[in-house]
Amino acid sequence: MTQIVNVLTIAGSDPSGGAGIQADLKTFSALGTYGTSVITALTVQNTCGVASVYPVSPQAIREQLEHLLGDVAIDAVKIGMVASRDVAEVIADVLRQHRPRWIVLDPVMVAKSGDILVDDAGIRAVRDILVPLADVVTPNLPEAAVLLDVEPPTTLDTMEAMLPGLLQLGVPYVVLKGGHLRGETCPDLLATPSGHTWLPASRIATDNLHGTGCALSSAIAACLAKLPMDAGIDAPTQAISEAKQWLHAALEASVRLSVGNGRGPVHHFHAWW
Repeated sequence: MTQIVNVLTIAGSDPSGGAGIQADLKTFSALGTYGTSVITALTVQNTCGVASVYPVSPQAIREQLEHLLGDVAIDAVKIGMVASRDVAEVIADVLRQHRPRWIVLDPVMVAKSGDILVDDAGIRAVRDILVPLADVVTPNLPEAAVLLDVEPPTTLDTMEAMLPGLLQLGVPYVVLKGGHLRGETCPDLLATPSGHTWLPASRIATDNLHGTGCALSSAIAACLAKLPMDAGIDAPTQAISEAKQWLHAALEASVRLSVGNGRGPVHHFHAWW
């Protein structure tokens, strides 16, 4: 029998189940991996917005990570929102000691409203500590602009022009998400050590966009974790493409859900029920 791989999410909690830890664990399960979690913050939110955030102390995060990783062999880690430098340093320190095969960073720094969610110290911590630690980084266009301290791109050409700066931050794979561009398509741009390629997709007319970034980064982590140890050089690209296709189907199937009065979630288990 094929061994089921273990995947870890380090992120905040979302009571509505559409984003954060809850969405990550659903994604891991939907893609046939065993999900574990370390909670960095408790949020008060629903599909209409976030009311407040209660961060978990860096020491408690360290203890969660050390006890888990001292026992469970983790094949891939997804890191979500990190709001302080202290937390970033703790995560980096423990993951260097218990290095998984893959680390995927979703640099959650900008809300759907455009509001910056972390302070300057938090932004620098993500850029200087976590990005170089990661194998894959999955920023949307506003988040990429914050990382590079530039204006968000508005065209495919200016989006493509961001890649060299992002790669210079020290990460080998970048999935630059183009959902903020206008148009009938929703292209993502994948940069790899051997070049870059566009990952095209049609834009789905839906308001069920809550947690799409969480779901994509978690899907990438799950698909990477399932790669065999002797996978070829193109295998990460194939895994990332598989994750994007899964999310596209989850968005299409989200019409079957009725969750809240705001932005609903994607249908993580569209292939199952």
